[in-house]
Amino acid sequence: MTDIKQEFQKRFQKQPDHIFFSPGRVNLIGEHIDYNGGRVMPCAISLGTYLAVSKNTDKIFRFQCLNFPETAEIHLQSSYSKTGREWFNYPLGVIDNIIREEYSLSGLDLLFYGNLPIGAGLSSSASIEVLTAYALSELFQLNIRRLGIALLSKKVENEFIGMNCGIMDQFAVTLGEKHKAILLNCDTLEYELLPFEIKDYALAIINTNKTRKLTDSKYNERFAECGEVLKRLKKEIDAKNLCDVSIEDLQTHKFLVNDPVLEKRALHVILENSRVNEAAKVLKAADLKEFGRLMYDSHRSLKELYEVSGVELDTIVEFCKTYDKCIGARMTGAGFGGCAIALVKKESMDDFAEGLIQYYKNEIGYEPTIFASEIGDGVREVF
Repeated sequence: MTDIKQEFQKRFQKQPDHIFFSPGRVNLIGEHIDYNGGRVMPCAISLGTYLAVSKNTDKIFRFQCLNFPETAEIHLQSSYSKTGREWFNYPLGVIDNIIREEYSLSGLDLLFYGNLPIGAGLSSSASIEVLTAYALSELFQLNIRRLGIALLSKKVENEFIGMNCGIMDQFAVTLGEKHKAILLNCDTLEYELLPFEIKDYALAIINTNKTRKLTDSKYNERFAECGEVLKRLKKEIDAKNLCDVSIEDLQTHKFLVNDPVLEKRALHVILENSRVNEAAKVLKAADLKEFGRLMYDSHRSLKELYEVSGVELDTIVEFCKTYDKCIGARMTGAGFGGCAIALVKKESMDDFAEGLIQYYKNEIGYEPTIFASEIGDGVREVF
C-alpha cells in the first residue's frame, strides 16, 4: 500500500484520495458452464488488482499501471470505443458504459497495480473491470449495487472488449466472501455461499506460464459450438439453455446434433453441470476426498470432450494423480494454458511444489509457478 501511494505521488504530484482492491478468482468446478446457463462454483482469491485514484479538474482520464508501460490520457466525452489491445481498454470500457447510462463523471488520475499473473486464467480482466466500476460508483456516489457492478462489467467484456464470457468471473470477484465458495446459477443468478473449509489442505494454484489471450483462442469457438448444439436440439426439445438438456434427451435426440464434435461439447456441458450439483453436496458434507475425485473427473472431461486443456495443464494433473498427498486437481478458467488448481496437504506443500516443478520442467522444458491462496472477500475499498 505504501509503495502504491508513493508511486502515485511520484507520477501525479499528489496523494491518492482512495485505494480500492478487487480480487481474482478460481473456479473450483464447473468449467465452460456459465455461458450455457448452468451452475458454477467459483471463489475470490487473495491476489488481485489495486487502484489508487484521485479526481482532477482537467476533464481527463489519465491511465497508468505499474504492470505495463503503456499510458493514456483521454478526454472526457460522451462515448468511447476500443482502440488496439492495450490494458486500459478494460477500465475505459467501464467508463464508456457508465457514461452511456447517463451518469455524470469528472476527470480522474488512475494508477493500477495487479499481482495476478496476466493471461493465466485467474480473471485479471474481470478484476480490473469490477474494480473500476466499484471505484466509480463509490467516488461519484452512483449507488450501483454489487450485482449491478457484476452485470455492468460482464457487458463491458462482451460488447466493448468482444469476449463472449458468461457472468461467473465478474460475479465471483464482486460478491465473493472469505472461506466461501459460491454456488451460482448462471441463468437465474440465484446463488448460495458454501463453506469451503479445507482445514489441513491448501488450495494450490499452479500457473503453467503458458499465457494465452482468450479473444485469440478457441474460447469463442466453443461458445459458438454450444449455441449451435442448442439450436439443433431446440427443434424438438424445449430448452432455454444447453444445461437444461438432460443426458437422456441428448442421447434420444443426438440425430438432431448429427456431429460427433458437437455431441462431445454437449456431453461435457451436461455432465459438468451435474458434477457441480454433486460437488455442492459433498462440500456441505465436508467430504473433501470426494470433492477431489470430482475435480479429476472434471479435468478429464475438459480434456477429452471439450478439448480445452493442453499438454501443460495435463502434465500438472498427471503429476497430481501420482502424489499421494494431493486429493484432487483440474484446470481452472477457460483453458488453453493458464492455471490449474490442486488440493494438497499443507504439510506437504514444499515437497509437492519441488516435485511438480522438476516433473513439469522435464516434460515441458520450463518451470511452472506455484503458490497457495487464501479464499478472500470481493471488491472493496482498502484506503
